[in-house]
Amino acid sequence: MSDANVRIPEEAKERLAAIAAGEGLSLRAYLARLADTLLTPQERAEQAEQARAALHRWTGYAPGPAEQQDLDEELDRRLARAVGR
Repeated sequence: MSDANVRIPEEAKERLAAIAAGEGLSLRAYLARLADTLLTPQERAEQAEQARAALHRWTGYAPGPAEQQDLDEELDRRLARAVGR
């Protein structure tokens, strides 16, 4: 595996190194693990589409774009209320 240099603010590097050390990892190992656990926007979109297809197969429910938007807005409102924003 080849290494790459990434330029980030020193404060961010120090914070990440402290978090990694707290978990018994080097910064390199911590960032590699982090990369393995996060999804790219494309992967998230693919999972969302798979979930929509499964929901439709199981229940016949298939919201249209306007209904999805309304549901997303309602979820955003509820999440904002839950975190006290």
